[in-house]
Amino acid sequence: MTMVDVSAKAEISREATAAGTIKLKPETIKLIKDGKIMKGEPLYTAKISGILAAKKTSELIPLCHPLPLTNVEVETKILDKNTVEVTARVKTRAQTGVEMEALTAVSVALLTIWDMTKQYEKDTEGQYPTTSIENIHVVKKIKQA
Repeated sequence: MTMVDVSAKAEISREATAAGTIKLKPETIKLIKDGKIMKGEPLYTAKISGILAAKKTSELIPLCHPLPLTNVEVETKILDKNTVEVTARVKTRAQTGVEMEALTAVSVALLTIWDMTKQYEKDTEGQYPTTSIENIHVVKKIKQA
């Protein structure tokens, strides 16, 4: 096993954007909008956790290069009555791209929303029938000299 050798590659500006969604009960979305989630503000907290996750990606993903990130932006948006979208844009000037950092930011931000809202998602049998984290994917990748 080995890390990919990127020593022959030039340092260039690189950017990646990733996105994903979480489905929640409409009642939970209303609690978020009304600021009534007991643990605090999940969308703001998700932004912070996503940024921190991007910075720690090489510690979480084996063989992932540690990169000097120059910018990380995480946005959260309520799309409809039961969906929250998280988008992360990560930039660096390095020899390899930042797709893993963007995907990690989105994943951890969505997990943060789940952690902060799960108590409102249970049905009468203690299950989570409507909650799901979905469609985590790279939206865009940019390389510039």
